[in-house]
Amino acid sequence: MSQQSGDTQRYRKPSSGHDTTFSGIPTKLTMRMPKSDRPQTFTKIFRWQLPAGQTPEPARVEVAGTFTKWQKVPLVRLETQHAWQVTLHDLPVNRTHHYMVLVDGKPVRDEHCDGLAIPRNAQEAQYALKTEKGPRVLILFGQTK
Repeated sequence: MSQQSGDTQRYRKPSSGHDTTFSGIPTKLTMRMPKSDRPQTFTKIFRWQLPAGQTPEPARVEVAGTFTKWQKVPLVRLETQHAWQVTLHDLPVNRTHHYMVLVDGKPVRDEHCDGLAIPRNAQEAQYALKTEKGPRVLILFGQTK
């Protein structure tokens, strides 16, 4: 998805968690969709902290979900906060997303999730948490602007 503002074009890659901005590119023919026709999206920050007293630190922390077509997206280590974080842009609103946080490839509970859901297919089931009520994936409710 691209957004145009004046003479600057901004491109977002939702699966990478990184923005690349190109400035100073003239856009003489600027076409904008009417606001009502633009797909509504939101930005979500996924963050995971090492539980108190747990060692050693994991080699990798990732998030995968319906919004990434279950492709794993790495979280970046924040040294000063002893946490891992990624910001994903352009997540569709008005829908429930299923996802999992994976620590060294194993699903873990996200304390900031909106709830738990029964996996809907084999792809979701491979990442499910084991709970006393059976396998569950995490829920993220699509927000509206």
